[in-house]
Amino acid sequence: MLNRKNKLLLLKVLSLFSVVRGYNILVIALAQYLAAIYILAPDLPARSVALDINLFLLVFVSTLVIASGYIINNFYDAEKDLINKPAKSMLDRLVSQRFKLSAYFILNFIAVFAASYVSFRAVLFFSAYIFGIWLYSHKLKKVPLLGNFVSAILAITPFFVVFVYYKNLETVIFVHALFLFLLILAREMIKDLENIPGDMAQNYKTIPIIYGPKVSKIAIGILVLLTLIPSLLLIFKFDIGYMDYFFISCVALLLLFLVLLPRATTRKHYIWLHNILKFIIVSGVFGILLIDVDLVLNRIL
Repeated sequence: MLNRKNKLLLLKVLSLFSVVRGYNILVIALAQYLAAIYILAPDLPARSVALDINLFLLVFVSTLVIASGYIINNFYDAEKDLINKPAKSMLDRLVSQRFKLSAYFILNFIAVFAASYVSFRAVLFFSAYIFGIWLYSHKLKKVPLLGNFVSAILAITPFFVVFVYYKNLETVIFVHALFLFLLILAREMIKDLENIPGDMAQNYKTIPIIYGPKVSKIAIGILVLLTLIPSLLLIFKFDIGYMDYFFISCVALLLLFLVLLPRATTRKHYIWLHNILKFIIVSGVFGILLIDVDLVLNRIL
């Protein structure tokens, strides 16, 4: 049995894990490795990619910077989240704002120090990434559309750093990136619909607040329709192995999304729509394995 002190410590650990969204970070790190092995460096032995110390450091630094980004975002959004996500917010508040700020600076310091092992350019890149996340959390997220756009850019940046490392310029990679970017951008705009009460209370100027939910839904619908273009290109134009079944499923889910979107009127509806997009994004990480099933069965052995 845990005593009171140990229970409090456990709750604080869970609180910090909630603040940094540890489950998201684990998925992103896995996605970086899978993208490196199966998309960006398919001609290299899987073992050499997986054991590449520079790749490990790039993924490690990415996870630290993303964690610090979640912390600073939570720091600035504490009051808004208390309205929009009261249950999660109460768990997050078990860790003090002062501790969050200290953790933010410590994580960023470790990240920059670890990046220096790779190269000076890596230090500059991640320093700019850290600044970009802070600028978004402090200022840009309150700017309609620009905040959504910057958030989507920041979300795909961890994959960009791996892409730059392997210098793979094949067209199929850009199509994959476009698909992911449009999907994340649509998700960010759905989140604005979810968070209207808290955004209004904190004077955030989001699209649904300025122009109304109807205009926001039209914009989201256009983004989802645009997402169908890279999906269909990946199915019919590029050789992506069995992953074409994943994109066929994506097309079906996105069409379902477009049917449900005009009918959504409550926060519960918007959360369902958000979860559809999140499911596509997360399942896409594991869908990478379908590009070449032989790699999964034989290449790592």
